[in-house]
Amino acid sequence: MRGFIDAAEAVLGLPIDCPLQTHDQTLHSVNKSVTQTEYHTKELTDHVACQPVYGMTNGADMSSQSPKKILVVEDEPEIAQLVKHYLEKDGSRVDIAKSGAEALKMIKSERPDLIILDLMLPEIDGIEVCKKVRSTPDTALLPIIMLTAKAEESDTIVGLELGADDYVTKPFSPKALVARVKALFRRLERETTDKRPHLTYSLLSMNVESHEVTLNEKEVVLTAKEFGLLEYLLRHPGRVLTRDVLLNAVWGYDYFGTTRTVDVHIRRLKLKIPMLDQAIISVKSLGYKLSDQPPAK
Repeated sequence: MRGFIDAAEAVLGLPIDCPLQTHDQTLHSVNKSVTQTEYHTKELTDHVACQPVYGMTNGADMSSQSPKKILVVEDEPEIAQLVKHYLEKDGSRVDIAKSGAEALKMIKSERPDLIILDLMLPEIDGIEVCKKVRSTPDTALLPIIMLTAKAEESDTIVGLELGADDYVTKPFSPKALVARVKALFRRLERETTDKRPHLTYSLLSMNVESHEVTLNEKEVVLTAKEFGLLEYLLRHPGRVLTRDVLLNAVWGYDYFGTTRTVDVHIRRLKLKIPMLDQAIISVKSLGYKLSDQPPAK
């Protein structure tokens, strides 16, 4: 990686941690015959170190724990290596996949803790990779951060709807990306250890210990499975939950019914709690998501 940075400095004729003003002046002198891809790569290389650092330290959050395994799926080697360098500097273990097909194989064999996924990939694009990850029970809850270009805004929306947990727009600061990664891990840790006995969602309130649900202080009578399904949704807002994930979480791995059972119980919840009709979003071919933001009261 040091060799990569040295090469970047030699090409640009200035240190990689240059002031932003010097960076702007140097970019104007870059040979006009450089392709657009190469231009963005050079722009990213010397620009990222000039970006602000959002609450970052040198790996303090991760160093006290076992290293997180992160898969970077990016077909541009310079960007992939730059991201890898900053993540490893922060204490993570990093693998790189150069295509969607390679990514799917590595996800199955390496079992990463998080995926950084570029949208524009050869063979299988990032949208399809995200869809396959979310539709497989073993990887359905695997956190995903998407890398997108501004021109791919519609694809970004589709990616988020399919279950990407966050996205970063190119060109970006690797330090800011690392901050996003750490923030996502912290959020997932809170979800994993979430044992709150009392859950609220706008006017909806659930007391897990007394097995009571109220809407606007009026009791809502739910069956045991309806209650369990609602609790799981409330503990994972904003996450796409496949039917298989919900079936295993609420009904158990030894349940031999079909995933249609989940659809039936979702419909019943929406009938009993009308605000959930808008709050529980159906994700085509996958499952359901409880909106991060409750509908207007």
